[in-house]
Amino acid sequence: MKDILIIAGPTAVGKTDISIKLAKKINGEIISADSMQIYKHMDIGSAKVSKEEMKGVKHHLIDIVEPSEDFSVASFKEKAQNAIDDITSRKKYPIIVGGTGLYINSLICNYDFTGAYKDEKYREHLQSIAQDKGKEYIHEKLKDIDIDSYRKLYPNDLKRVIRALEVYKITGKTISELNSNVDLYDIPYNIHYFILNMNREKLYERINLRVDIMIKNGLVDEVIKLRDMGYNSNMQSMKGIGYKEILSYLEGYISFDEAIDLIKKGSRHYAKRQLTWFRKDKRAIWIDKDRYKNDDDIVFKILSSMEEI
Repeated sequence: MKDILIIAGPTAVGKTDISIKLAKKINGEIISADSMQIYKHMDIGSAKVSKEEMKGVKHHLIDIVEPSEDFSVASFKEKAQNAIDDITSRKKYPIIVGGTGLYINSLICNYDFTGAYKDEKYREHLQSIAQDKGKEYIHEKLKDIDIDSYRKLYPNDLKRVIRALEVYKITGKTISELNSNVDLYDIPYNIHYFILNMNREKLYERINLRVDIMIKNGLVDEVIKLRDMGYNSNMQSMKGIGYKEILSYLEGYISFDEAIDLIKKGSRHYAKRQLTWFRKDKRAIWIDKDRYKNDDDIVFKILSSMEEI
């Protein structure tokens, strides 16, 4: 059974620096579990790790699709599993790093992402309704038939909301019911799972500062370039936090200051949702960064805990 290390946590908590230090210590390579860093040309708004920040550590699943391309959880799972096999075949240690909980769970929980139970016409029908009546209307349709998905998914996550409705229409069962008889932890990996966290106010300060740095580093110019390349607000990639707000500013719907405030607010709310998601998995070991003097002490704590597992 292959060993994998997982370093997760909310946006801006400092996963990148710690994961690279860990990779140096255990001869590891990093597999990004970030739903925005998969896209080419989207560097500043996704806080993509730079070549300099990598410090020679090989990273996988970064810059692998164009912003116009669809990329599913199933696609991530397949590519990540291939990367794990490749890394371990070279006697190196796979380290999964990121804040996209669904990506991480696709690897460490026994979910079925094969795409069974398809009804293309019904899917198109729901997409048409969403265009006419809004995403919130489609989301509300889940309330009476799949309360778990209703609470877990947000209206903006239209693709997965429609998927939940599609599965129920075909099977008469919710996705949770279909997975109820499955051993979620029956996976081919021995996992070492750590969640980085810190004081909420301090985290929010880091998030706000990160947004300011993104603006200073040229986020507006990056979005202008993407728009000039033909990428627009209808694409999933351009609905990411930071991109959708700057697009709205460029199109004259909101002011520049409003765009920045919305990016900060959206990022803080996202961090809160991430923490809620990660708390569901009792296998994870939580690391409170405020209890340690520096990242080196945190790395030592993680390595020590791995030896004990």
